[in-house]
Amino acid sequence: MAKKMPETPMLDQLESGPWPSFVTNLKRLAQTDDKQYADRMKDLLGQLEYSYKNIKGYWKGGTVGVRGYGGGVIPRFSEVADKFPLSAEFHTLRIMPSPGYHYSTEALRKLCDVWEEHGTGLIALHGQSGDIMMQGCSTEQVQKAFDALNEYGFDMGGAGPCLRSSQSCVGAARCEFSCYDEGRALRTIINNQIDDLHRPSLPYKFKFKFSGCPNDCADAIHRSDGAVIGTWKDDIRVNQQEFKKYVSERGRKDIIDNIVTRCPTHAMSLHDDDTIEVDNKSCVRCMHCINVLPKALRPGKVRGCAILLGGKHTLQIGDLMGIPVVPFMRLETDEDYEKLKEFASRIVEFFAENALEHERFGEMLERIGLANVVEGLGLEVDPNMVVNPRSNPYVRMDDWDDQAAKWNQRKVVAAE
Repeated sequence: MAKKMPETPMLDQLESGPWPSFVTNLKRLAQTDDKQYADRMKDLLGQLEYSYKNIKGYWKGGTVGVRGYGGGVIPRFSEVADKFPLSAEFHTLRIMPSPGYHYSTEALRKLCDVWEEHGTGLIALHGQSGDIMMQGCSTEQVQKAFDALNEYGFDMGGAGPCLRSSQSCVGAARCEFSCYDEGRALRTIINNQIDDLHRPSLPYKFKFKFSGCPNDCADAIHRSDGAVIGTWKDDIRVNQQEFKKYVSERGRKDIIDNIVTRCPTHAMSLHDDDTIEVDNKSCVRCMHCINVLPKALRPGKVRGCAILLGGKHTLQIGDLMGIPVVPFMRLETDEDYEKLKEFASRIVEFFAENALEHERFGEMLERIGLANVVEGLGLEVDPNMVVNPRSNPYVRMDDWDDQAAKWNQRKVVAAE
């Protein structure tokens, strides 16, 4: 006999908002003709309602994995299995997505087929690290599910103190502002570091994310330890004729109020003849003017990426944004991507050797100081690395002339 649908007054409230609710989907699965899925979803709904009522989560961790992999499965065992026996185990498999989230319908159907056979049918596209989250699997079915997914060409992502599976924006496939090949950069780094992803050996987790332009659609700067952000080195390209059309259509006041004065560094000047002038030395690549006036303003032609380290959400200390350690790196040739791969390896190795247990890269950076990170990674000091101005007015002047000469020499070399 099929289980009775539990009463869920608190969960029902989650369906009343303007957005789609996971509760609705769980109820739909609980009413399918397949008794196996339906009864399991009813117990899951019952446990969730019980959890909401008592204001306590009843899931605990454990050890569940697949052969040859140290990470990738998020174990979830119920502490109230006696009340809801069919939701006693509800593990999640993290499956690595394709770069830019490009899937064929055939690939998506295969994912669904595997999970209907071995799991609950619940799939989240995508988790905060970008993973395909296959939610709700028993311990017995974990290996079978992974074997089936791996046969289709999918690999398991990271879980635990390891390099995590990565995420890139859709990039040049649909975005005209893309400054490098995001998918290639992702695969270059992740494929090279795949052992660190499959077999946890780091002090804590480390994430790379890839965004093709400073709009940062992959949320890399504030949600990844290593952010690779597309940017350009030369001037913003300006089409004055198209800009005049914008002024004619929108009016000078609108252009001044919504574009010129919105520039965070006041790098834009509107002339009397309705042309625009950009002080490119002051531009910080915020993308606002380009986003609003895409026909008139475009990223420069000398394109590549900037690399920022230390971004993360709240853990031991508050939220951190990534700090630029490489202001610009060309990403065009095979040699360029080889340099990116080698630098990523140095970053992970430095993190492994210097971070404390359960410490993210940004917290390690705060503890040991940016100067030690820069020196350890073999980088030249650059003014772009400054996060905020000095609060101490006293500056050491010893070796000042020598340091100024080195800085001037680097500028000459860069110009050549």
